[in-house]
Amino acid sequence: VQGTGGSSAVSKCSAAARGYIQDRFLRLLVGRRRRRAPLVHRGYYIRARAVGHCVQDFLLKTQSRPRTQIVSLGAGFDSLYFRLKDIGLLHHTVVYEVDFPNVACQKATLIKRTKELSALVGDTGGEGLGVTTFSGEDYKLLGVDLSELSELERALEEAGLDNEIPTLFIAEVVLTYMENSRSDALIQWAAEHFSQACFLLYEQMHPEDPFGRVMQQHFSQMNSALNSLARYPDGEAQQMRFFEKGWTECNVMDMNEFFTCCIPEDEQQRMQALEPFDEYEEWHLKCSHYFVLTASKGMEPSWTPLLSNMTVPHRDGPIRTAGSITAAACPMHSEVSGLRRYGHHSVLLKPNVILTTGGFGEEDGHHCRMRNFHVLIKRAGCWKAGYVKKENPDKRWDGRLYHTVSCLSNSLALVVGGRTSPSSAGLGMLWLKFPETWNASEPDDITVELVSLQPAAEPAALRWRHSTTEVIFKGEKYLFLYGGRSAIEPVLGDWCFLHTQELSCAVIPVEGPVPESRHSHSACSWKGGVLIAGGLGAAEQPLGSVFFLRELERGFQWQTVETHPPLSPRYSHTAHVHDGKLLLVGGVWIHSSSVPGVTVIDLITGLCLDYTINVEHLEWPLMLHNHSSVFLPNEKELLLIGGGGNCFSFGTHLNPEPVLLSLSNILASH
Repeated sequence: VQGTGGSSAVSKCSAAARGYIQDRFLRLLVGRRRRRAPLVHRGYYIRARAVGHCVQDFLLKTQSRPRTQIVSLGAGFDSLYFRLKDIGLLHHTVVYEVDFPNVACQKATLIKRTKELSALVGDTGGEGLGVTTFSGEDYKLLGVDLSELSELERALEEAGLDNEIPTLFIAEVVLTYMENSRSDALIQWAAEHFSQACFLLYEQMHPEDPFGRVMQQHFSQMNSALNSLARYPDGEAQQMRFFEKGWTECNVMDMNEFFTCCIPEDEQQRMQALEPFDEYEEWHLKCSHYFVLTASKGMEPSWTPLLSNMTVPHRDGPIRTAGSITAAACPMHSEVSGLRRYGHHSVLLKPNVILTTGGFGEEDGHHCRMRNFHVLIKRAGCWKAGYVKKENPDKRWDGRLYHTVSCLSNSLALVVGGRTSPSSAGLGMLWLKFPETWNASEPDDITVELVSLQPAAEPAALRWRHSTTEVIFKGEKYLFLYGGRSAIEPVLGDWCFLHTQELSCAVIPVEGPVPESRHSHSACSWKGGVLIAGGLGAAEQPLGSVFFLRELERGFQWQTVETHPPLSPRYSHTAHVHDGKLLLVGGVWIHSSSVPGVTVIDLITGLCLDYTINVEHLEWPLMLHNHSSVFLPNEKELLLIGGGGNCFSFGTHLNPEPVLLSLSNILASH
């Protein structure tokens, strides 16, 4: 548990060094320096903002009081006291920090040795007494195990804590490491013993969905299990916990809500522009698995509990579902390697033959951008897996992610866009040529030739997270290239009609209201036009709009497809059209209470029905974002390939094998 405190201090320090948080004291308190990934920086940024917001709110609302106090439980190497003192917010507030005795001793030694820190505290008596490892006029550092409540109470009393003045308790990812009976007792003790108190809790939630399972497993492997989750799995359960333990007001918000409601737009944009970033799915999932809670009791009416004056977003209740679809592991002839990946693309080359290219995943036991082309062939109800041979092995596939592959004939496919790293420019176009007459019964029989293109329509192709969809205009085939993002533009709203013969951009007029810019949306061919659904918009907010680009005599026209109930905004899903129904599969949304399953939109009536995916037959968490899916019309089945991602600092999760969803029930019932 102490290790988690040390590693989170290193992460905060790395975030401060990159400008995410303003904190010049962290580097003085943290010995080790490590540069963390942008996703981790964002995670610690939102944590620091949430805690800082609530602490400053407390100090602001109680500034007319002669004395107040803050008790930081499990403070570790946090710099809160020094930051508040430095900006002059502690005129009449004493800060008490509590942690394990050895942690408190290390911190006390650091403060004494560091001029800049000891000068701020104004050391008043050298050595502390008993469990007090350091004592200044407005700062007391105590070495006590929080799970020993009577010892904690005695230590705080001896250090001068006053239970009659406004007191803020802070527990930032601390209580969850204690046994529930002990953390409950601590919450109750704070409510019972202090006449005017606030409690600030920042912690994990939603242990049972795929991301939650990966998160729990990580902490268990680190030998620091998250004990609160089983009894208090979500915000409502935590709220009830505080009411039952004697607190009278209580508000809770997950970090997606906090980011949207409590961080000004210009600050959101400043943070989003700090580093090249392309892990939106895991950022939103991380934020839906952490909450900030504030509770209060005995405070004056004018002192509303933290967050209550915020416009908390209108929370739609749980998603109403029309039923569930059972996921089953795909019957395979052979052990399948090479399909543990995300950000790849799968395409049906011809009936029962599926080609998967690119993405990031596991090859030869290590994680890398995938260089091998993978093929699945169905024979006698079973799938066989193998690798495609490249005819010109000197032409290396560049291991791109978030590209598209469009089949133009049995022997020809076009790769458009994609990226290597999010800071490098998008990649152009490539032909994949297969033998004219191939009759593959064995995966290893298939060969492919890679052909780079002259930079004809190149500029339009330098993007990723876009869509490329076949449309027909005046009897001719075009590829409609839409949306996505580039190294310069975080979101694109433009399009281009690629003529499939000469691959040049054709000028075809388009009328109607232009959809807002988006990437990670879905696009399907329908009636000669294209259906665009969902995506991530300009402010990194998921979109719930559906558009149809419809063919007219003189060009195309954008039309809005009204859905009822309205489609829940989502992105990073896949989509298919079958028999007048648009099927949306998986993806990420900001409802933290559940994960997207399959949504069926009737394109005639606009009726929108959500189905959950029943995963009881799978032995591993099924993460349905950055996956690919292929619809098999004869069987009315969906084959889901790959998917997953880098789950914050909890490790990378890759769905280990393809999964089949049988849709015959839900497609028949419509």
